[in-house]
Amino acid sequence: MSKHASRLVAGVDVGGTNIEVGLVDADHTVVDRAKAHTPTDGPDAVLDTIADLVGSLDDRPVAVGVGIPGVVHRGDVLTVPNLANWTSTVEIGAELGDRLDLPIALGNDANVGLLGEHLAGAARGVDDVLGVWMGTGIGGALVLGGHLYGGTRGAAGEIGHVVVQERGALCGCGRRGCVEAYAGRRQMEVTATALQAAGRETRLFAIRDEVGKPSVTSKVWKKALDENDPVAVELFATALDALGVALGSTLNVLDVGLVVIGGGLAEKLGQDLADRVATATAPWVLQSDPDRRFVVSELGDDAGIVGAASLARDGLD
Repeated sequence: MSKHASRLVAGVDVGGTNIEVGLVDADHTVVDRAKAHTPTDGPDAVLDTIADLVGSLDDRPVAVGVGIPGVVHRGDVLTVPNLANWTSTVEIGAELGDRLDLPIALGNDANVGLLGEHLAGAARGVDDVLGVWMGTGIGGALVLGGHLYGGTRGAAGEIGHVVVQERGALCGCGRRGCVEAYAGRRQMEVTATALQAAGRETRLFAIRDEVGKPSVTSKVWKKALDENDPVAVELFATALDALGVALGSTLNVLDVGLVVIGGGLAEKLGQDLADRVATATAPWVLQSDPDRRFVVSELGDDAGIVGAASLARDGLD
């Protein structure tokens, strides 16, 4: 057993809306946690917030793992489409390490989320898995042959940036027609705003204000869908259609037996969301597999924390 196995490590899950931090033991159990809204002032503000959250935990960890919503390669964050004012490569490991005086491990947020599910959640014991994280954007990750697969430059599994419509809707990454442009919560809110301005009636923004949220969060979407709000229903159906096309094509290439659906929308909508994703995917799969399963994340918010903490612990060995 590693000399570090019994020591606590911290996992950090940076999302477009919130930053979640947890202390994690060797059994992948989160024993303490802290949370804050994700700053919109750029990398320094995000790193300061992470440092403050880690410092607020009950115990000091021996290392910190961070999941970030972007392409991560050799410790640098190359592309971050869903965090405001990130315009250049950021050496997060070095800069956060200076703030905390601790070893830092870094990974893509969807990758560490799927890693958490593979270690302690819905993907335990499954060698070939596709993870899809539905939140501010659409994240994706792969476990192949029992190991997290990042590709040659850390960009493998980016299901959110599979193009489903040539010259389609503008995505936050700057390209057009990506799944995220139709199914990412931020882009769905942009579309809902435009529809309301054009005269369509919707309660999405009234619900947002009623629940005291700064944006149309997953909680707002769930309430609007429960109320059968016409704009919410229409945009959600479009999101599922786009995601189904991308997932069907991806499954035609990879033929994995398990798809795990995570992120804020999965936490609010549960297995019904996974079932609807499966239904949207079925028409686009060349070879159907009666044993293929679509399931929601078991760990919820903790998936990214557990996976990021595992990266940190592995880096100590």
